[in-house]
Amino acid sequence: MYNSASEAFDGTYPTNVVVKSDGGCSYIPPGIFKSTCKIDITWFPFDDQNCDMKFGSWTYNGFNLDLKLNSEEKGDTSTYILNGEWDLIGVPAKRNEVVYECCPEPYLDITFIIQIRRRTLYYFFNLIVPCVLIASMAVLGFTLPPDSGEKLSLGVTILLSLTIFLNTVSAIIPITSDSPLIGTYFNCIMFMVASSVVTTIMILNYHHRLADTHEMPEWVRVLFLQWIPWLLRMSRPGEKITRKTIMMQNKMKELDLKEKSSKSLLANVLDMDDDFRPSSTLPHSHVHPHHPSHAHPQQNNGGFIRVSGTLPAQSEETSSSFPPGAHRELSLILKEIKIITDKIRDDEESAAIENDWKFAAMVLDRLCLIVFTLFTIVATVAVLAAAPHVIVT
Repeated sequence: MYNSASEAFDGTYPTNVVVKSDGGCSYIPPGIFKSTCKIDITWFPFDDQNCDMKFGSWTYNGFNLDLKLNSEEKGDTSTYILNGEWDLIGVPAKRNEVVYECCPEPYLDITFIIQIRRRTLYYFFNLIVPCVLIASMAVLGFTLPPDSGEKLSLGVTILLSLTIFLNTVSAIIPITSDSPLIGTYFNCIMFMVASSVVTTIMILNYHHRLADTHEMPEWVRVLFLQWIPWLLRMSRPGEKITRKTIMMQNKMKELDLKEKSSKSLLANVLDMDDDFRPSSTLPHSHVHPHHPSHAHPQQNNGGFIRVSGTLPAQSEETSSSFPPGAHRELSLILKEIKIITDKIRDDEESAAIENDWKFAAMVLDRLCLIVFTLFTIVATVAVLAAAPHVIVT
Protein backbone atom coordinates (compact mmCIF):
# COMPACT_ATOMS: atom_id res chain seq x y z
CA MET A 1 0.00 0.00 0.00
CA TYR A 2 1.51 3.28 -1.14
CA ASN A 3 -0.02 5.54 1.52
CA SER A 4 0.65 3.19 4.41
CA ALA A 5 0.91 4.64 7.89
CA SER A 6 2.18 1.44 9.51
CA GLU A 7 5.57 1.37 11.16
CA ALA A 8 6.56 -1.70 9.13
CA PHE A 9 5.12 -0.03 6.00
CA ASP A 10 3.72 -3.41 4.83
CA GLY A 11 0.91 -4.50 7.11
CA THR A 12 0.44 -7.97 5.54
CA TYR A 13 1.29 -11.21 7.25
CA PRO A 14 3.64 -13.40 5.17
CA THR A 15 1.94 -16.60 4.01
CA ASN A 16 2.69 -19.31 1.46
CA VAL A 17 1.98 -18.92 -2.21
CA VAL A 18 -0.24 -21.54 -3.78
CA VAL A 19 1.19 -22.63 -7.17
CA LYS A 20 -1.10 -24.49 -9.56
CA SER A 21 -0.17 -26.96 -12.31
CA ASP A 22 -1.02 -24.46 -15.00
CA GLY A 23 1.48 -21.99 -13.66
CA GLY A 24 -1.04 -19.87 -11.81
CA CYS A 25 -0.11 -18.56 -8.38
CA SER A 26 -2.49 -17.59 -5.60
CA TYR A 27 -1.22 -15.34 -2.85
CA ILE A 28 -3.79 -14.01 -0.35
CA PRO A 29 -1.96 -12.61 2.65
CA PRO A 30 -4.02 -11.32 5.63
CA GLY A 31 -3.13 -8.00 7.12
CA ILE A 32 -4.18 -4.89 9.01
CA PHE A 33 -3.66 -1.77 6.92
CA LYS A 34 -3.16 1.69 8.35
CA SER A 35 -3.30 4.52 5.86
CA THR A 36 -3.07 8.27 5.95
CA CYS A 37 -6.34 10.10 5.40
CA LYS A 38 -7.14 13.79 5.30
CA ILE A 39 -10.05 14.46 7.66
CA ASP A 40 -12.48 17.27 6.87
CA ILE A 41 -14.38 18.25 10.03
CA THR A 42 -16.18 21.27 8.62
CA TRP A 43 -19.54 19.59 9.21
CA PHE A 44 -18.59 17.70 12.39
CA PRO A 45 -20.47 15.75 13.75
CA PHE A 46 -22.56 15.60 10.56
CA ASP A 47 -19.59 14.84 8.34
CA ASP A 48 -18.67 12.32 5.64
CA GLN A 49 -15.10 11.15 5.14
CA ASN A 50 -13.41 9.70 2.07
CA CYS A 51 -10.21 7.75 2.69
CA ASP A 52 -8.08 6.44 -0.17
CA MET A 53 -6.10 3.18 -0.03
CA LYS A 54 -3.71 2.89 -2.94
CA PHE A 55 -2.37 -0.60 -3.76
CA GLY A 56 0.27 -1.42 -6.36
CA SER A 57 3.57 -3.14 -7.01
CA TRP A 58 6.71 -1.34 -5.93
CA THR A 59 8.93 -3.63 -8.05
CA TYR A 60 7.11 -4.73 -11.19
CA ASN A 61 5.75 -2.45 -13.87
CA GLY A 62 2.57 -2.89 -15.86
CA PHE A 63 4.26 -5.15 -18.43
CA ASN A 64 5.26 -7.63 -15.75
CA LEU A 65 2.27 -7.40 -13.40
CA ASP A 66 -1.24 -6.53 -14.51
CA LEU A 67 -3.73 -5.44 -11.90
CA LYS A 68 -7.42 -5.75 -12.73
CA LEU A 69 -10.68 -4.96 -10.97
CA ASN A 70 -13.75 -7.04 -10.74
CA SER A 71 -16.65 -6.17 -12.97
CA GLU A 72 -18.42 -4.44 -10.11
CA GLU A 73 -15.53 -1.95 -9.68
CA LYS A 74 -15.92 -1.79 -5.95
CA GLY A 75 -14.51 -3.48 -2.90
CA ASP A 76 -15.94 -6.61 -1.38
CA THR A 77 -17.90 -5.71 1.77
CA SER A 78 -19.57 -9.07 2.32
CA THR A 79 -17.57 -9.71 5.49
CA TYR A 80 -17.81 -6.14 6.79
CA ILE A 81 -18.58 -5.80 10.49
CA LEU A 82 -20.75 -2.84 11.50
CA ASN A 83 -19.06 -0.03 13.41
CA GLY A 84 -20.75 1.93 16.20
CA GLU A 85 -19.27 5.30 15.21
CA TRP A 86 -19.09 5.11 11.42
CA ASP A 87 -21.50 3.95 8.75
CA LEU A 88 -19.92 2.49 5.62
CA ILE A 89 -21.49 4.10 2.55
CA GLY A 90 -19.46 2.31 -0.09
CA VAL A 91 -16.01 1.25 -1.26
CA PRO A 92 -15.65 2.27 -4.91
CA ALA A 93 -12.40 1.41 -6.66
CA LYS A 94 -10.61 2.56 -9.79
CA ARG A 95 -7.61 1.35 -11.80
CA ASN A 96 -4.92 3.90 -12.49
CA GLU A 97 -2.13 3.65 -15.06
CA VAL A 98 0.74 6.11 -14.66
CA VAL A 99 3.74 6.60 -16.97
CA TYR A 100 6.69 8.42 -15.43
CA GLU A 101 9.22 10.49 -17.38
CA CYS A 102 12.10 8.28 -16.36
CA CYS A 103 10.62 5.05 -17.60
CA PRO A 104 8.61 4.14 -20.70
CA GLU A 105 6.70 1.31 -19.06
CA PRO A 106 3.42 2.01 -17.23
CA TYR A 107 2.92 1.47 -13.53
CA LEU A 108 -0.45 0.24 -12.35
CA ASP A 109 -2.26 0.76 -9.08
CA ILE A 110 -5.74 0.20 -7.75
CA THR A 111 -7.19 2.82 -5.42
CA PHE A 112 -10.03 1.97 -3.09
CA ILE A 113 -12.04 4.94 -1.80
CA ILE A 114 -13.61 4.12 1.54
CA GLN A 115 -16.67 6.34 2.00
CA ILE A 116 -17.83 6.52 5.59
CA ARG A 117 -20.42 8.63 7.38
CA ARG A 118 -20.33 9.49 11.06
CA ARG A 119 -23.25 8.24 13.13
CA THR A 120 -24.76 11.39 14.65
CA LEU A 121 -27.17 9.96 17.20
CA TYR A 122 -24.51 9.83 19.93
CA TYR A 123 -23.29 13.36 19.26
CA PHE A 124 -26.81 14.72 18.87
CA PHE A 125 -27.90 13.59 22.34
CA ASN A 126 -24.57 14.28 24.03
CA LEU A 127 -23.62 17.60 22.40
CA ILE A 128 -26.55 19.32 20.71
CA VAL A 129 -29.33 18.55 23.20
CA PRO A 130 -27.35 19.54 26.37
CA CYS A 131 -26.21 22.76 24.69
CA VAL A 132 -29.80 23.64 23.74
CA LEU A 133 -30.95 22.90 27.32
CA ILE A 134 -28.24 25.15 28.77
CA ALA A 135 -29.24 27.91 26.36
CA SER A 136 -32.89 27.43 27.35
CA MET A 137 -31.98 27.81 31.03
CA ALA A 138 -30.19 31.06 30.21
CA VAL A 139 -33.27 32.30 28.36
CA LEU A 140 -35.67 31.26 31.13
CA GLY A 141 -33.55 33.24 33.56
CA PHE A 142 -35.20 36.38 32.18
CA THR A 143 -38.52 35.22 33.63
CA LEU A 144 -37.07 35.24 37.16
CA PRO A 145 -38.11 38.33 39.18
CA PRO A 146 -35.23 40.72 39.98
CA ASP A 147 -36.26 40.86 43.64
CA SER A 148 -35.57 37.14 44.07
CA GLY A 149 -31.83 37.84 44.34
CA GLU A 150 -30.88 34.80 42.23
CA LYS A 151 -31.17 36.30 38.76
CA LEU A 152 -27.51 37.20 38.30
CA SER A 153 -26.16 34.12 40.10
CA LEU A 154 -28.24 31.89 37.82
CA GLY A 155 -26.75 33.52 34.70
CA VAL A 156 -23.19 33.20 36.01
CA THR A 157 -23.78 29.56 36.98
CA ILE A 158 -25.11 28.78 33.51
CA LEU A 159 -22.10 30.50 31.94
CA LEU A 160 -19.71 28.43 34.05
CA SER A 161 -21.55 25.19 33.28
CA LEU A 162 -21.40 25.96 29.57
CA THR A 163 -17.67 26.64 29.84
CA ILE A 164 -17.07 23.28 31.54
CA PHE A 165 -19.25 21.59 28.93
CA LEU A 166 -17.19 23.17 26.13
CA ASN A 167 -14.00 21.80 27.70
CA THR A 168 -15.54 18.34 27.53
CA VAL A 169 -16.57 18.86 23.93
CA SER A 170 -13.10 20.04 22.92
CA ALA A 171 -11.73 16.62 23.89
CA ILE A 172 -14.16 14.98 21.44
CA ILE A 173 -13.62 17.30 18.50
CA PRO A 174 -10.51 16.47 16.42
CA ILE A 175 -7.70 18.98 16.80
CA THR A 176 -7.50 21.12 13.67
CA SER A 177 -7.31 24.76 12.68
CA ASP A 178 -10.60 24.52 10.78
CA SER A 179 -13.68 25.60 12.69
CA PRO A 180 -16.29 22.82 12.70
CA LEU A 181 -20.00 23.50 12.50
CA ILE A 182 -20.60 22.41 16.07
CA GLY A 183 -17.84 24.75 17.25
CA THR A 184 -19.52 27.69 15.55
CA TYR A 185 -22.81 26.76 17.19
CA PHE A 186 -21.21 26.51 20.64
CA ASN A 187 -19.55 29.89 20.15
CA CYS A 188 -22.93 31.43 19.30
CA ILE A 189 -24.50 29.90 22.40
CA MET A 190 -21.58 31.08 24.54
CA PHE A 191 -21.99 34.60 23.16
CA MET A 192 -25.72 34.47 23.88
CA VAL A 193 -25.22 33.32 27.49
CA ALA A 194 -22.54 35.95 28.11
CA SER A 195 -24.81 38.63 26.62
CA SER A 196 -27.64 37.46 28.87
CA VAL A 197 -25.42 37.98 31.92
CA VAL A 198 -24.58 41.51 30.76
CA THR A 199 -28.22 42.38 30.11
CA THR A 200 -29.19 40.89 33.48
CA ILE A 201 -26.78 43.31 35.18
CA MET A 202 -28.40 46.17 33.26
CA ILE A 203 -31.88 44.97 34.26
CA LEU A 204 -30.93 44.80 37.94
CA ASN A 205 -29.40 48.26 37.65
CA TYR A 206 -32.64 49.66 36.27
CA HIS A 207 -34.77 47.82 38.81
CA HIS A 208 -32.95 49.13 41.88
CA ARG A 209 -32.57 52.76 40.82
CA LEU A 210 -34.00 55.42 43.15
CA ALA A 211 -35.43 58.85 42.54
CA ASP A 212 -32.74 60.43 44.72
CA THR A 213 -29.85 59.01 42.70
CA HIS A 214 -31.04 58.73 39.09
CA GLU A 215 -33.19 60.78 36.80
CA MET A 216 -34.78 58.91 33.92
CA PRO A 217 -33.58 60.23 30.54
CA GLU A 218 -36.16 61.15 27.99
CA TRP A 219 -35.06 58.45 25.51
CA VAL A 220 -35.41 55.77 28.18
CA ARG A 221 -38.89 57.03 29.01
CA VAL A 222 -39.95 57.07 25.37
CA LEU A 223 -38.49 53.67 24.50
CA PHE A 224 -39.04 51.55 27.61
CA LEU A 225 -42.22 53.15 28.94
CA GLN A 226 -44.12 53.81 25.72
CA TRP A 227 -43.11 52.30 22.40
CA ILE A 228 -41.45 49.01 23.35
CA PRO A 229 -44.28 48.07 25.78
CA TRP A 230 -46.76 48.93 23.02
CA LEU A 231 -44.79 46.77 20.57
CA LEU A 232 -44.59 43.84 23.02
CA ARG A 233 -48.26 44.24 24.05
CA MET A 234 -47.33 44.94 27.67
CA SER A 235 -49.41 47.05 30.06
CA ARG A 236 -49.21 48.38 33.59
CA PRO A 237 -51.87 47.57 36.22
CA GLY A 238 -54.87 49.74 35.53
CA GLU A 239 -53.27 51.33 32.48
CA LYS A 240 -53.39 50.04 28.93
CA ILE A 241 -50.63 51.19 26.63
CA THR A 242 -51.83 51.95 23.13
CA ARG A 243 -50.72 54.23 20.37
CA LYS A 244 -53.49 56.67 21.27
CA THR A 245 -52.52 56.82 24.95
CA ILE A 246 -48.89 57.39 24.00
CA MET A 247 -49.80 60.37 21.83
CA MET A 248 -52.07 61.74 24.58
CA GLN A 249 -49.31 61.40 27.18
CA ASN A 250 -46.90 63.30 24.97
CA LYS A 251 -49.45 66.11 24.44
CA MET A 252 -50.25 66.28 28.17
CA LYS A 253 -46.56 66.49 28.93
CA GLU A 254 -46.17 69.40 26.55
CA LEU A 255 -49.12 71.16 28.21
CA ASP A 256 -47.64 70.55 31.67
CA LEU A 257 -44.35 72.06 30.60
CA LYS A 258 -46.14 75.13 29.24
CA GLU A 259 -48.21 75.42 32.43
CA LYS A 260 -45.12 75.18 34.63
CA SER A 261 -43.36 77.86 32.61
CA SER A 262 -46.40 80.16 32.83
CA LYS A 263 -46.69 79.59 36.58
CA SER A 264 -43.05 80.39 37.13
CA LEU A 265 -43.45 83.57 35.08
CA LEU A 266 -46.56 84.56 37.09
CA ALA A 267 -44.74 83.94 40.35
CA ASN A 268 -41.94 86.21 39.30
CA VAL A 269 -44.29 88.98 38.24
CA LEU A 270 -46.79 88.93 41.12
CA ASP A 271 -44.41 87.76 43.87
CA MET A 272 -46.70 84.91 44.91
CA ASP A 273 -44.62 84.19 47.99
CA ASP A 274 -46.63 86.94 49.76
CA ASP A 275 -49.77 86.03 51.68
CA PHE A 276 -53.01 85.86 49.67
CA ARG A 277 -56.22 85.74 51.60
CA PRO A 278 -59.85 85.74 50.42
CA SER A 279 -61.51 89.11 50.67
CA SER A 280 -64.56 87.56 52.37
CA THR A 281 -62.50 86.62 55.43
CA LEU A 282 -61.29 90.13 56.08
CA PRO A 283 -63.47 92.39 58.27
CA HIS A 284 -64.29 95.12 55.70
CA SER A 285 -66.81 96.74 58.06
CA HIS A 286 -64.06 97.47 60.56
CA VAL A 287 -61.47 98.77 58.11
CA HIS A 288 -61.32 102.51 57.74
CA PRO A 289 -59.07 103.52 54.84
CA HIS A 290 -58.81 107.10 56.15
CA HIS A 291 -57.31 105.92 59.44
CA PRO A 292 -53.52 105.86 59.47
CA SER A 293 -53.39 102.39 61.07
CA HIS A 294 -55.18 100.92 58.02
CA ALA A 295 -53.22 102.73 55.34
CA HIS A 296 -51.72 99.53 53.90
CA PRO A 297 -51.54 99.09 50.12
CA GLN A 298 -54.19 96.61 49.00
CA GLN A 299 -54.93 95.02 45.66
CA ASN A 300 -58.13 93.19 44.74
CA ASN A 301 -57.13 90.21 42.56
CA GLY A 302 -60.12 88.04 41.65
CA GLY A 303 -61.70 87.79 45.12
CA PHE A 304 -58.30 87.91 46.87
CA ILE A 305 -56.70 90.91 48.50
CA ARG A 306 -52.96 91.13 48.51
CA VAL A 307 -51.90 92.41 51.92
CA SER A 308 -48.33 93.41 52.37
CA GLY A 309 -48.76 93.66 56.14
CA THR A 310 -49.43 90.92 58.70
CA LEU A 311 -52.48 89.85 60.64
CA PRO A 312 -51.75 92.04 63.67
CA ALA A 313 -52.23 95.05 61.38
CA GLN A 314 -55.98 94.39 61.40
CA SER A 315 -58.36 96.08 63.78
CA GLU A 316 -58.15 95.50 67.47
CA GLU A 317 -61.71 94.11 67.48
CA THR A 318 -60.78 91.27 65.11
CA SER A 319 -57.59 90.40 66.96
CA SER A 320 -59.39 90.44 70.27
CA SER A 321 -61.73 87.63 69.11
CA PHE A 322 -58.82 85.11 69.30
CA PRO A 323 -56.86 84.21 72.41
CA PRO A 324 -53.39 85.65 72.71
CA GLY A 325 -50.85 83.66 70.62
CA ALA A 326 -53.55 81.93 68.56
CA HIS A 327 -52.29 83.38 65.30
CA ARG A 328 -48.80 82.08 65.99
CA GLU A 329 -50.13 78.61 66.83
CA LEU A 330 -52.28 78.54 63.71
CA SER A 331 -49.37 79.60 61.53
CA LEU A 332 -47.18 76.88 63.07
CA ILE A 333 -49.92 74.28 62.49
CA LEU A 334 -50.31 75.40 58.89
CA LYS A 335 -46.56 75.21 58.43
CA GLU A 336 -46.43 71.65 59.80
CA ILE A 337 -49.37 70.61 57.62
CA LYS A 338 -47.58 72.06 54.61
CA ILE A 339 -44.42 70.15 55.49
CA ILE A 340 -46.40 66.90 55.83
CA THR A 341 -48.23 67.39 52.56
CA ASP A 342 -44.98 68.26 50.80
CA LYS A 343 -43.41 65.12 52.24
CA ILE A 344 -46.33 62.96 51.10
CA ARG A 345 -46.20 64.57 47.67
CA ASP A 346 -42.44 63.97 47.40
CA ASP A 347 -42.86 60.34 48.48
CA GLU A 348 -45.55 59.81 45.88
CA GLU A 349 -43.38 61.35 43.18
CA SER A 350 -40.39 59.25 44.27
CA ALA A 351 -42.52 56.10 44.28
CA ALA A 352 -43.82 56.94 40.81
CA ILE A 353 -40.26 57.42 39.50
CA GLU A 354 -39.10 54.16 41.10
CA ASN A 355 -42.09 52.35 39.61
CA ASP A 356 -41.14 53.75 36.22
CA TRP A 357 -37.62 52.36 36.59
CA LYS A 358 -38.99 48.97 37.66
CA PHE A 359 -41.36 48.89 34.71
CA ALA A 360 -38.49 49.81 32.37
CA ALA A 361 -36.49 46.90 33.83
CA MET A 362 -39.45 44.57 33.28
CA VAL A 363 -39.78 45.76 29.67
CA LEU A 364 -36.06 45.20 29.08
CA ASP A 365 -36.40 41.77 30.69
CA ARG A 366 -39.24 40.83 28.36
CA LEU A 367 -37.39 42.19 25.33
CA CYS A 368 -34.27 40.15 26.14
CA LEU A 369 -36.42 37.05 26.69
CA ILE A 370 -37.91 37.35 23.21
CA VAL A 371 -34.66 38.32 21.46
CA PHE A 372 -32.51 35.59 23.01
CA THR A 373 -35.21 32.97 22.51
CA LEU A 374 -35.40 33.82 18.83
CA PHE A 375 -31.59 33.83 18.62
CA THR A 376 -31.34 30.36 20.16
CA ILE A 377 -34.06 28.94 17.90
CA VAL A 378 -32.62 30.52 14.76
CA ALA A 379 -29.07 29.38 15.57
CA THR A 380 -30.18 25.81 16.28
CA VAL A 381 -32.35 25.59 13.17
CA ALA A 382 -29.61 27.15 11.02
CA VAL A 383 -27.03 24.62 12.21
CA LEU A 384 -29.34 21.67 11.64
CA ALA A 385 -30.43 23.01 8.24
CA ALA A 386 -26.85 23.58 7.10
CA ALA A 387 -25.77 20.06 8.03
CA PRO A 388 -25.68 17.53 5.16
CA HIS A 389 -27.63 15.10 7.33
CA VAL A 390 -28.91 15.19 10.89
CA ILE A 391 -29.77 11.74 12.20
CA VAL A 392 -27.73 8.71 11.15
CA THR A 393 -28.40 5.63 13.25
